[in-house]
Amino acid sequence: MSEFKFPTEEVELPSKGLLYPKDNPLSGGKVEMKYMTAKEEDILTNQNYIKQGNVVDKLLKSLIVDKSINYDEMITGDRNAILVTARILGYGKDYDFMYKGENVSIDLTTLETKFLEEGDMVEGKNEFAYTLPHTNTAITYKILTNRDEKKIDSEVKGLKKLDKQSSPELSTRLKYLVLSVNGESDNKTIRDFVDNYMLARDSRSLREHIRETQPDVQMKFDYMGENGVEEDAVVPMTAGFLWPDSGI
Repeated sequence: MSEFKFPTEEVELPSKGLLYPKDNPLSGGKVEMKYMTAKEEDILTNQNYIKQGNVVDKLLKSLIVDKSINYDEMITGDRNAILVTARILGYGKDYDFMYKGENVSIDLTTLETKFLEEGDMVEGKNEFAYTLPHTNTAITYKILTNRDEKKIDSEVKGLKKLDKQSSPELSTRLKYLVLSVNGESDNKTIRDFVDNYMLARDSRSLREHIRETQPDVQMKFDYMGENGVEEDAVVPMTAGFLWPDSGI
């Protein structure tokens, strides 16, 4: 049987690979991905994967050429870059969706990438220093990985089972983000600080700082709003992103 070679594309990671240890294949700052085939379409239509909520993870793992890459170690921004590329390679660059009751079409290749700025960090280590402005508390924090996101989702679901009226998403995410408080890095100290001592103003400042600095794909587009005022709108991730024929 003849051997078929699948076309591939190299994706430049927003992190530049700088947040991974040198022995991690992601430290090279690029990931080779193959184009979608019928195999990946089977993944996208697998009802068990869809119900379990892991269909995107299954898809991206299948598309990454280097199987030594641990997908769960990817920071969120790098995963988003892989996801956008997967959509472009599979179904093209044009993405149609509804926004404020209007049909909108954008070219996904025009989305800008915010690359990691090498500042107060140690290369090969996912750790950053920050001082909470209202209490002058020194902390270190990390950029969340796909594994962290799964743990957060699982913990939040467990907490909601215990108290259906609770809304613990924000505090839970902070407990995974923060690595140390005034030099103390044990988990108990961090969780106690987040629950009992972290001011809402400091929490907001930290989250805004991370939004402004973390490497990621800028999922934004220019939208002409009311009175002809242009606004920076967020690209919604509808079913049509990976299921363009769904009509949703």
